[in-house]
Amino acid sequence: MRALLLRWLLNTLALWVVSELYPGVAFAPKSGLDDYLVAGLVLGLANALIRPLLLLLTLPLNLLTLGLFTLVVNALVLLLVAWATALEVRGFAAAFVGALMLALVSFALNLLIKEDA
Repeated sequence: MRALLLRWLLNTLALWVVSELYPGVAFAPKSGLDDYLVAGLVLGLANALIRPLLLLLTLPLNLLTLGLFTLVVNALVLLLVAWATALEVRGFAAAFVGALMLALVSFALNLLIKEDA
């Protein structure tokens, strides 16, 4: 349970960092902590439930592109999260860049947590 809560907080923190650094991905102007937490939760659920299904459905295309199509799937998941929450993404290109930044920020946060644990 503790690991699940930590993952949720890391997703939320990563979304906040990306929204602060990249103007293509932002939260609604009057968003509060609850909006960030909901977006982090929805992102975690989408990554756990929907992303694997999308990767399975796009497996032939993913093999043809040597895995690069995974970046498109990540952008689609970010667009889905934006559709369901107060997160605002300004088009597919912004979702693509935002998904790349989200992956990098999440990777860095995971490295920090692993070193402290």
